[in-house]
Amino acid sequence: MNRLSVVSNDRVDSVTQKLMKEFSQRIIANPPGVCPIDMQLAFLKVCHAQTCGKCAPCREGLGILEDLLESVLDNTATMETLDLIEHTATNIKNSADCAIGFESARMVLLGFEGFKEDYISHVRDHRCTGTFEQPIPCVTLCPANVDIPGYIALAGAGRCDDAVRLIRKDNPFPTACAFICEHPCEARCRRHMIDDAVNIRGIKRYAVDKAPAGQVPVPACAASTGKKVAIVGGGPSGLTAAYFLQLMGHQTTIFEEKQQLGGMLRYGIPNYRFPRERLQEDIDAILSTGVETKMGVNIGTEEIEALNKEYDAVYIAIGAHTDNKLGLEGEDSENVISAVEMLRRIGDGEYPDFTGKRVIVVGGGNVAMDCARTAVRANAKTVSIVYRRRQDDMTALPAEIEGAIAEGIELVTLKAPLRVEKDAEGKVAALWVQPQIIGPVKGGRPAPRKAQKTEERLECDIILVAIGQAIVSEPFEKAGISTKRGRILANEAGALNRVGMYAGGDCVTGPATVIKAIAAGKVAAANIDEYLGYRHMMSVDVSIPEPLLNDKVPCGRVNLAEKESWARRDNFEGIEYSMSDEEAVQEASRCLRCDRHGCGTLRGGRQEQW
Repeated sequence: MNRLSVVSNDRVDSVTQKLMKEFSQRIIANPPGVCPIDMQLAFLKVCHAQTCGKCAPCREGLGILEDLLESVLDNTATMETLDLIEHTATNIKNSADCAIGFESARMVLLGFEGFKEDYISHVRDHRCTGTFEQPIPCVTLCPANVDIPGYIALAGAGRCDDAVRLIRKDNPFPTACAFICEHPCEARCRRHMIDDAVNIRGIKRYAVDKAPAGQVPVPACAASTGKKVAIVGGGPSGLTAAYFLQLMGHQTTIFEEKQQLGGMLRYGIPNYRFPRERLQEDIDAILSTGVETKMGVNIGTEEIEALNKEYDAVYIAIGAHTDNKLGLEGEDSENVISAVEMLRRIGDGEYPDFTGKRVIVVGGGNVAMDCARTAVRANAKTVSIVYRRRQDDMTALPAEIEGAIAEGIELVTLKAPLRVEKDAEGKVAALWVQPQIIGPVKGGRPAPRKAQKTEERLECDIILVAIGQAIVSEPFEKAGISTKRGRILANEAGALNRVGMYAGGDCVTGPATVIKAIAAGKVAAANIDEYLGYRHMMSVDVSIPEPLLNDKVPCGRVNLAEKESWARRDNFEGIEYSMSDEEAVQEASRCLRCDRHGCGTLRGGRQEQW
């Protein structure tokens, strides 16, 4: 081979790699609402192009499958065609020689089962069951449907107070979400097609730092309706429902068991991630609407009945504030501490002192990371996180895992807790674990199983258990409210099996994200408003800047910086820095403004009912 052909091949390989990368970016940026069969056909064609062509199932079969899916999309298929698709894919899956043919056919079968109603709709009605409104990806993927392109444009124009007002139209916790939201909105940001997703949370953080929520006035409340609504629980879901109902003119009263409002925002997230004074900005703004509060009130079965009689509607948002047990021998040993209990005490200002102690945290979620990083700040000698799966399988955000490692925390993975060893005084001496081997995928993650290795003894002084939270549902069951597996059973509107009673947030879904709890409160407020005989309109008089025309030039993403690990690991002060003016303007300019270009308009508009 001469030098000229080598150079030519290198050039072809380089271009091919670039095309594959850009194709992958387009897959990532696939917006919601696209016809699933059309998308499945595109994937199938890519897989077919990768086959070697040596075996008939791949060479011929995948081409036949493509033709069959094409017939569904061009309205020439019959119900018999659907049977043929399933039969053909099954044969390819069972007879293909390599993984390409097997996986391609399996993918078709998986989609055929999951999108069955779409296939039938194409055949019978000659249309897709999906929406053709071309929803804006970031807005659609935000559980609260916040107008993200709008507030990004406002922040980029230096109008941060208006950005906060626009966020509040759908979410009364702009500060909380600016600090700790898991930003699902970024997952399919169309900017992925060019380089990387817009730093949506970072821009929101910039906006609330420039225009603190406590200094941006809330909208005026509508005229009083004379209706009263009881809110059981002062966490993000309950406070959200109270905020919107109060703006609608209904008098709301929050009944909270603890002495301070905020729920898991206060009692589940350490100060270094979300400073308490910043949480108070959101809470003060919500209370400024006229929401009444009754603190230190424990709602039992009798109280539920009394609220149902005294108030026109009741919204239950008690969250998930009890801990799950390991169920291990020796778990009752002294210094086996519930993560929920430790974080709850920290929420009231009671910080632990682990000076000189060896701490083990059991779990792999964000709460486990919070506990481990808290233990470091409580002067622990060593901190280890024990998890029965791999690091890649942890449910914690990658940034939280990276932050924990940077602060000197060790990840002890593929170790399943067996029992707790205690000393003569009944205190923790060690955690015994069984090594695991990772196995086949189950439920979306590779499942671990017992490895043929001997048990291991991990010496420690303190064990923090962070394996999930549970819901106190018994009082509500006794009051005749339906529950399922310990969760309160509500329909999509949040309504319970008792007239005038609603529920939402973690007590319905199980432990979830803050933005999902906020969304549940927003939905409940709208449905309670209709139940009370009204249909209030939520609007905001904010004009959105026109889109820029230079947003298509590839540009790196601005990420938020953190304090160096040595400067943050011995205190509970905030660790994350906000964007500078220059960074915020540049990052906002990367937004492709899908609200004006490439997608349909926001459903309902910015000044109509949500």
